Amino acid sequence: MKRITFIVNPISGTHDKTNFPEMVDQLVDKQLFEADVVFTKYAGHATEMAAGCVAAGVDVVAAVGGDGTINEVARALVHSSTALALVPCGSGNGLARHLGIPLDIKRDMQIINQCQVEALDYGIINDIPFFCTCGMGFDAFISLKFAEAGKRGAMTYVENVLKEGLKYKPQTYVLEDETGTRHHKAFLIACANASQYGNNAYIAPKASMSDGLMDVIIMEPFDVLDAPVIGIDLMNKTLDKNSKIKTFRCKRLHVTREEPGAIHYDGDPIMTGTEIDVRLEERGIRMVVNPTATEPTVKPNVVIDAFSDMFEGISNVRRDFEKGRRRITALNKVLLRKLSK
Repeated sequence: MKRITFIVNPISGTHDKTNFPEMVDQLVDKQLFEADVVFTKYAGHATEMAAGCVAAGVDVVAAVGGDGTINEVARALVHSSTALALVPCGSGNGLARHLGIPLDIKRDMQIINQCQVEALDYGIINDIPFFCTCGMGFDAFISLKFAEAGKRGAMTYVENVLKEGLKYKPQTYVLEDETGTRHHKAFLIACANASQYGNNAYIAPKASMSDGLMDVIIMEPFDVLDAPVIGIDLMNKTLDKNSKIKTFRCKRLHVTREEPGAIHYDGDPIMTGTEIDVRLEERGIRMVVNPTATEPTVKPNVVIDAFSDMFEGISNVRRDFEKGRRRITALNKVLLRKLSK
C-alpha cells in the first residue's frame, strides 16, 4: 500500500474544486493507495505541506492546480524519494501538456493509478527551482503584467502581449556557458527544461526533460511584420526555424543584462538584478509519467496556415525590397565616385 497526498489549490484556473475529495474517493485505486486531500490556504502553503509529506515518507504528492501550484509542490520534492504527480487545473498547464498528462481528471487519475515513476530534470534560476521554463526580457515582463491584471486565462495573456509588445525595449545580454561567451541584443532570453509555456505555445519545440540539458532561446528584436509570424511559429512548433530565433543547449548559464527587472520561473515573476544564474539539475525529481504518452502533433489549422502564407509573402516582398534598396544605394555610391573624379 502506497500513500498519496493531493495538494489542491482551490483558486487556480477556472474549475471549482469543492467536490475534488469525492472525486478522489471514487477514482483512486484503493488497493494501491491510501489517499489524503488537503487544500492550500495561502501562497507558499503548498511547499510547506509538500515538505511535510516528504518528512512523513509519503510516496506520491499530487499537485492539483496550474504550473505555479506545481512549482510550489515540486520544489519541496526535489532530490527526495517522494514522487510528483500532476492534476492540471490551471490556465496554461505547460508541464502537463509537455508530459502528455491529460487535462481530464478521470483520465489523469488512471495514469496516477498506474504509478509509473521516472527521474526527470529540473532547473534553477537565481536559486529558485523551475520545472518547465524560466526567462528574462519580454516573457518575464508579460508575466509580471499578467500577475498584476488580477484575472487569469489565455485572453488576459494575449491582451497584455498585444498591448505591451510594441512598447517593450530590447536589452543587450552577455551570456556565458560551458563553451564561451555570447553577446546578444534580445527581446527575450528563455531557458527551457520542457517544450512550452502552456496553452500549446512551444517556445522550445525540441526540449527534453531527460537529456541533462536546457534549451536556451534567444529572440532577437523584431518589427510589426515579424510579430504575427513569430506567434504562428509558437503555436505550430516551428519557432526554432524562425530567422529571429537563436538556440543552443547547455547545463549552466550566467547572464549579465543592462538593467534590473523581472525574471520568471514557470510563469511566476520576480524582480531581480542584472546578474542571473541558471543551471540544470539532472534527474533531480521523481515524477509520475504517462506510460502511453506520444509526441504531440500540431493539428492542421486553415486560418493559421493562411496567415502564415500571407506573412511569409509579406516577408519575401520586404526582403526583395531591401535587396533592391541596397543595390540602388551601392550603384549610387559607384556613380558618385565616378562623378567626383
